[in-house]
Amino acid sequence: MFKRYIWLVVAAVFFISNLFVGSAIAAELDEETRTVTLNEQGETVTLSLEQVAQGRKQFNYACASCHVQGITKTNPNVGLEPAALAGAYPSRDNLEALVDYLHNPTTYDGLVEISELHPSTQSTDIFPKMRSLTEDDLVAISGYILLQPKVIGDMWGGGKARYSAPG
Repeated sequence: MFKRYIWLVVAAVFFISNLFVGSAIAAELDEETRTVTLNEQGETVTLSLEQVAQGRKQFNYACASCHVQGITKTNPNVGLEPAALAGAYPSRDNLEALVDYLHNPTTYDGLVEISELHPSTQSTDIFPKMRSLTEDDLVAISGYILLQPKVIGDMWGGGKARYSAPG
């Protein structure tokens, strides 16, 4: 029962933070902050202000119900923070890899395809929100995921450590 209250607190923090970190904040992000890793080769790309705003909107629409503040509700041990993304196989800590994951999701070790468990472009019959997302939306969502640790720090994906009960 206590865990339910924790998730209520997490959801409340998420919604309250959205009041203060609205889309107007996107306009305040400089180019350096909006620059994320593009691929495994370490190339970078700078997200436009429109991509940041679109990424936030589409993340909240399609992803936030399971990934509030970058936490993974179904497995709080694996969030969307940089260390967790880098530890996946294949590594998911760059824009192209995250877009690939949204097309072809696999388990954290990369061994099992999980499109029936995780929303993807392969599973639009099970996850209808994925039907309306374009390739540009998937890029914006992925960019938003990579950008958030720069914007809100370890609050992104750090929920298990921050919100779990002691003991």
